[in-house]
Amino acid sequence: MRCLAGDIADPAAVAAAIPPGTRVVVHLAAVVSAQAEADLDLGLRVNIQGVLAVLQACRALQQPPRVVFTSSVASFGGGQEAVLPDDARQLPGNSYGAQKAIGELLLQDATRRGLMDAVSLRLPTVIIRPGRPNKAASSFVSAILREPLLGLPTELPVGEDFALWICSPRRAVDWFLHAMTMDTAPLGLDRGINPPGRSATVAKLLQALETVAGPAARALVRPAPDPTIEAIVGGWPAAFTAERARRLLGFSEQESLEEIVQGFIAEDLAATRRERGL
Repeated sequence: MRCLAGDIADPAAVAAAIPPGTRVVVHLAAVVSAQAEADLDLGLRVNIQGVLAVLQACRALQQPPRVVFTSSVASFGGGQEAVLPDDARQLPGNSYGAQKAIGELLLQDATRRGLMDAVSLRLPTVIIRPGRPNKAASSFVSAILREPLLGLPTELPVGEDFALWICSPRRAVDWFLHAMTMDTAPLGLDRGINPPGRSATVAKLLQALETVAGPAARALVRPAPDPTIEAIVGGWPAAFTAERARRLLGFSEQESLEEIVQGFIAEDLAATRRERGL
């Protein structure tokens, strides 16, 4: 393994990370939702110029690589009542989603031109993330499960009836590995994939927490309405049909909410405690 540090928007730094002979590139670097909304210039630099730097580095390779791009459900609108089909139009209501949709189109066109073989995964909100809260507007979805499992209080900025399209870290990793090796011929020109996540309300997430960790854990989640956060995440669709990914492309199904909580306890809780000095 080689670890490099650099600016994703710097073509020279990206070219050093994608040397001759590279066959697969997984592009994860991003300025996420709330931060991209608060700082337009930073979002444009990282989320657009960064994609262009990756595109140019891949273009210089002798053999076009497979490029797996991390897109997001934030590239869609529709809100709480939406159940989006696979051919739904991307109509983002935030800068982060717009930048992700632009990235998808750039890589789709590069694929059409034979410069790469791109797959864009529109990830659901990934929970439970280890470590600390980040600048994502959806960071609270992990926090309302992770912090109580650490014995810490946390705030809930939306109502318990609020619904989200979610997946586990385990399943996200499975999807990335599948996207790195899958047959992309069935995709045709449309390189964007809505993987089969799960729609869940906050109430169901908290019930899964209580089932696994007990009522005392759930009691650590305290209502604290935040109109700014709700305005961002409230525009994201709460459900997708994901038929193309499931039936045509072979993407694995999402596990249950209780299994998501149990998976974090088994794989990430101890490391998170150490990292946070708890």
